[in-house]
Amino acid sequence: MAAPSFTVTPLQNVKEQKFSPYVNNGGTTLAVAGPDFCVVAADTRLSDGGYGISSRTVPKVTKLTDKCVIATSGMQGDMITLHKTLKARLVMYEHQNGKPMSTTAIAQLLSNTLYYKRFFPYYTFNVIGGIDDDGVGVAYSYDAVGSFERVKYSSSGTGQQLVQPILDNQLGRKHHHVPTTAAPVNMTVEDSEALVRDVFNSAGERDIYTGDFVDIYTITKDGVKTSKAELKFD
Repeated sequence: MAAPSFTVTPLQNVKEQKFSPYVNNGGTTLAVAGPDFCVVAADTRLSDGGYGISSRTVPKVTKLTDKCVIATSGMQGDMITLHKTLKARLVMYEHQNGKPMSTTAIAQLLSNTLYYKRFFPYYTFNVIGGIDDDGVGVAYSYDAVGSFERVKYSSSGTGQQLVQPILDNQLGRKHHHVPTTAAPVNMTVEDSEALVRDVFNSAGERDIYTGDFVDIYTITKDGVKTSKAELKFD
């Protein structure tokens, strides 16, 4: 018995459909640690991943404790989920131990949380700032899957390439040709806040995903103080 024959007809007008679970809603964050304080800041623009602006007043900074603040750019949905997860874990810790979690422990908690999701990561770019148990200002820099380090200053987000060189120059005293200015400096709270405003004004002129307002959180031994400054609106 002969085998049946089949005719394969090519499909017409076939279109390849692509889907990505991620979108980068943009924004820039930074943290600057001083001798006894830390300044954490982020802009409030929420982009749609392209040239559209979904909102001009979406905060990217969350106060975790009286000594610790997190700032996150990237995908808005993942940022909200990540911040809610961290706050829930902090409430559980305080109920079980009768005291708030320290800033250094929160830094490790964020690392563990990001690493746990390493196979389907949070699309977020995070910085943490605060003061440690000795009252010293600290800042932590992260990659997408939880690798982190303690630094004197850090930035993340779509404006990082514009912000980081300024911080390197003004705080790290890098790229200076005069040897006497090569040592890093410790700025006052007021100087650090003024530098943060200048940095965001500069980034807002060049990065279309950074703008509108900047939220500035200043953490000291007395708690967290907040302020807001206007940036470019277009």
